[in-house]
Amino acid sequence: MSADPPDTAFSVHDIPFSAYGSWFGISFVLAENTRSEDLHLVSHQNGMHAVLRLVPLDTATGERAETSVRATPALLGWTAAEGRAHLAYESPDTVRVRGTGLSLRITAAAQALTPFSGAYFYRDPVDGAHTFSSYETGRRYRITVLSGAVAEAFGSEALGSADRGLTVTAEAGGSWEVAVEELDSARPPYRPSAAFGQVEEAARRAFAAFAAAVAPWRSADTPAAELAAYVVWSATVRPAGLVTRPAVLMSKHWMDKVWSWDHCFNALALAPGSPGLAWDQFSLPFDHQDETGALPDSVTHSEVLYNFVKPPIHGWALRRLRDRLPEPLGPAELAQIYGRLTRWTDFWLTARRAPASALPHYQHGNDSGWDNATTFDPARVAVTADLTAVLILQLDELARLAAELGFPDEARRRTEAADALQRALLDELWDGERFLSRPALGGSPTPSASLLDLMPIVLGDRLPPEVRDRLADRIATHLTAFGLATEHPGSPHYEPDGYWRGPVWAPATVLIEDGLRRAGHERLADEISARFRTLCETSGFAENFDALTGRGLRDRAYTWTASSYLLLARDHLHRRAAAASGTAATA
Repeated sequence: MSADPPDTAFSVHDIPFSAYGSWFGISFVLAENTRSEDLHLVSHQNGMHAVLRLVPLDTATGERAETSVRATPALLGWTAAEGRAHLAYESPDTVRVRGTGLSLRITAAAQALTPFSGAYFYRDPVDGAHTFSSYETGRRYRITVLSGAVAEAFGSEALGSADRGLTVTAEAGGSWEVAVEELDSARPPYRPSAAFGQVEEAARRAFAAFAAAVAPWRSADTPAAELAAYVVWSATVRPAGLVTRPAVLMSKHWMDKVWSWDHCFNALALAPGSPGLAWDQFSLPFDHQDETGALPDSVTHSEVLYNFVKPPIHGWALRRLRDRLPEPLGPAELAQIYGRLTRWTDFWLTARRAPASALPHYQHGNDSGWDNATTFDPARVAVTADLTAVLILQLDELARLAAELGFPDEARRRTEAADALQRALLDELWDGERFLSRPALGGSPTPSASLLDLMPIVLGDRLPPEVRDRLADRIATHLTAFGLATEHPGSPHYEPDGYWRGPVWAPATVLIEDGLRRAGHERLADEISARFRTLCETSGFAENFDALTGRGLRDRAYTWTASSYLLLARDHLHRRAAAASGTAATA
């Protein structure tokens, strides 16, 4: 691997330009299904909000310049025939922008200013900076001119509907430069501490250090590893609001939250090289665990939602996280997570298990993470096999933790509970060919063509051989050239962009690949891993993918997809190296 800082180029149309710790990015994407022809500063404080529009201008005509846009992890650039402009992060809340041969117009994204929306614009008499005060984000955006001049400022102190902003330009043959800050209420006047080139180089090296930590194994055989690392690095925000720790958002597009199963995949990818950040990812939803033991559905800057939950994959994830961490968890961390995992498990065994029922249930497909899977068509409040399977693994992990912490009776009780759940799972939902689901309020078990019904493969060698072999056979029928279709392609309910009714998803891929290996079906696991890795290398890190064409769908910069690529790529290289040396692969 080269020691030089990375310089991977990417499309800002798909992946926003941002930096570790920042709550804003520079993006063409302003909201779900909303794109602009101009780049915007888009903040994720108090939600996703386009705040400032950035428009390069032809200095001769004053009109929008025709530019191409290129981004690397450290530098965003506009290039036109007559000049260029570049933007780099100086810190998580400050960017520097410099240009020659082009001017730059910086305006409020919205024309309208109301008591609840828009940005008020004014010139600060303290330092002369131009400032936008955003109602949506509750933050200020200060523009300080470092060189060049303000060619015009318009809409200062205007109310109602108005254009608001300024144009920065330079004399012929010269350059201009500005600093743009996102700040709370006030801070001392901005003074540059480094030249633009030094700012760019510092940003380049910051990402290089992250990539070297989380993917030191990357090579020509893993061509998407560096970009995957960038997607994760750039989507990480510093603690603020209700986000109690450094957090990897699912995206700095509109999926700008931490959901309470997505975080597990980011934690696993980060564990070997950035263990502290990995533990923060695993722990963050538990910081908001409620009095019943439930985890929130999601956490973001100004909102924690509890109306749904997410599946209890946390025992499965903790086992693998501990295997990947370079140092073992200490006694205090083990004791804390034991208590948290206990409460989360007991939530499912009490609040989500009907009287006289052995098996727990979901109240909606959203609880499973597979929101609209066809498993839930007969009944939304449903007893499904995947839920019981991951809960069994969670009980197994609790038993291991209890034994480590010196609670042998509790360890035995949890193991017995896991075994009882597995017996009930096979007795009630296995029909000899497949797992079924049934309405929790009463009704007959029914099959579906959803991959969700095959997820009990996560139990691996815990399952009887005939069950895991039959599941593997059925999983293979979901495997297209691009990966595992979440609805069988031959199903009448299959939809190319049907969310969980067809597209390939990263978490299902990782969970099934892992379960197949532990079930003794390594060859199928290898094929699933290879096809998903190739899919990411070809189509990027979208939220999901068309299972028949490989086209990226929905949010195109999704961290659990990037993290899943990093997981599978690293493990593939480790297995290959172990095979070459004749040793067993380790986590």
